[in-house]
Amino acid sequence: MMKIVLAALNSKYIHSNLAVYSLKAYADDELQRCGDISEPPDIEIAEYTINQPYGKVMADLYRKIPDVLFLSCYIWNRREIELLAEDMAKVMPGLDIWLGGPEVSYDAEETVRKLPLIRGVIRGEGEKAFSEVLKVYCNTKTISGFRRYNSDEMLKKISDITFREASGRIISAAESHRLDFDTVPFPYNNLDEFSNRIIYYESSRGCPFRCSYCLSSVDKSLAFRADEIVKSELKRFLDLKVPQVKFIDRTFNCEHEHAGQIWRFIRENDNGVTNFHFEVAADLLTDYEMELLRSMRAGQVQLEIGVQSTNIRTLTEINRPMDFGKVCRAVSKLRAGNNIHLHLDLIAGLPFEDMQSFRKSFNDIFALRPHQLQLGFLKVLKGSPMDRNSEKYGLRYTDAAPYEVLQTRWISYGELMVLKAVEEMVEVYYNSGQFMRTVELLLDLFEDAFGLFEVLGLWHQERGYELVNLSRNSRYELLLEFGSGYAADAKGTAAGCVGSEELLQALVFDYYSRDNVKNRPEFLGEETAEKEYTKEFYRKEASEHRILRSPECIDADVRLLRRLTHIEKIGGKYYLFDYTQRDPMSGNAEVIEQL
Repeated sequence: MMKIVLAALNSKYIHSNLAVYSLKAYADDELQRCGDISEPPDIEIAEYTINQPYGKVMADLYRKIPDVLFLSCYIWNRREIELLAEDMAKVMPGLDIWLGGPEVSYDAEETVRKLPLIRGVIRGEGEKAFSEVLKVYCNTKTISGFRRYNSDEMLKKISDITFREASGRIISAAESHRLDFDTVPFPYNNLDEFSNRIIYYESSRGCPFRCSYCLSSVDKSLAFRADEIVKSELKRFLDLKVPQVKFIDRTFNCEHEHAGQIWRFIRENDNGVTNFHFEVAADLLTDYEMELLRSMRAGQVQLEIGVQSTNIRTLTEINRPMDFGKVCRAVSKLRAGNNIHLHLDLIAGLPFEDMQSFRKSFNDIFALRPHQLQLGFLKVLKGSPMDRNSEKYGLRYTDAAPYEVLQTRWISYGELMVLKAVEEMVEVYYNSGQFMRTVELLLDLFEDAFGLFEVLGLWHQERGYELVNLSRNSRYELLLEFGSGYAADAKGTAAGCVGSEELLQALVFDYYSRDNVKNRPEFLGEETAEKEYTKEFYRKEASEHRILRSPECIDADVRLLRRLTHIEKIGGKYYLFDYTQRDPMSGNAEVIEQL
């Protein structure tokens, strides 16, 4: 039996590669039905991460003894995939190697020319072309040793591939029409393999927008999977209580009836566990859709909203129509419901966005208080309109993937490095949700939110902290040092400082909001709650259960209650931190004031 290996290098272990599972599911189904193939091939999926030792990944692939190797290529793994393709070809002479994925679809000829040891590239969606390529291999005879094929003429008949003939000439077949999405089988045969991983899923392909930085601007078509098929497949995830299903639809709510059907289904079939992630255009959300989302279980849904910029000229130039007023209204309404995790994105390095403009975009988004604000940097994707206009914009970007912006006509490399520091500070001190009260306190010292994270980033750099892997306790200690002794703007002009006691109280509140730490760090000072007070509270609570009503606390004795909760006296008031009840949005403990 012929051995086909579909290999993927994911960015993290928790991620999975939907593409290879879809390719396998479609090919298995297609080749089983194909009457002119005597023996369908054995298709094996091999998933790794870019963080695993390269040599061990290569050795594992070698031990699988593939007859044909297919490698899934993306912007984050292109360098590793190219190395793997070249080295596997060296140690397995005669092995046919194919690449596929968005990163090689739009420069397929260049990729085949650059990598003389690979056979070709499968372009675009992939399912149909992959199965047709496998038919060619199954229908050609084997020569001694490794399987070698005289298949050029058969490959020329397949759409959506680019390959090298035996003569060395590179052939690019024509593009086909979009695949009937409903014909692609459910990709996950064994969901038990994904118990600790994110499951990726798609209910539509394509995008109605034509943003110049995205390859969707090149692909003009849009296809939806039938609602009933989607519901039946989601039911399988729900029945097994998988932790998270991440929809990769580029704009999930671009078709209102489709979005409404799916959102109603997951609300009505909630299993109390599964979280669903969607990328949406907030300004397209209707009042009905917002009310539907607000009716979901807290933590059942999270939304990623790509704002990218609030500069009108920038949005016009990149062909990204957006009504920011509607975005603000939608985000504010959903935020007030406190049940939907909101993740808003910005992109640095876009046309007509200088530092001042980006600062305004940042502050506009921060004012909405999303649960996460992701500051990304422009990737100049091959084949995109942004790539074609790079000279016009003065765009300089890295030659190697991920082709990240280095400078533009409007922003310098040095300024982008400042934004890199801002990105890190936002990720650590805001997106983590661990410093919520302290950050709000520090914000009052600065002209705007951007100013806080800019100065905080510069402060870290000046002390060399950016090169150090800091512990959680160190982060709290540094905020205490920064807030009480170095609250200044970028020029060093004093912006004021927080009272040390007030800042310390905020840090204590944040610290114990996350965990009941047994060994209190020295910089937080002595515990402020009187021992007699806490002793009496827990004695009464263990016998009367007046306040703590979670299943873990009911019938718990004093010793267990102390482990499950913490009491702190802050600003003259007593606060009880209940770690059995956590905010689904932030993960922080429920806090009860004035016991």
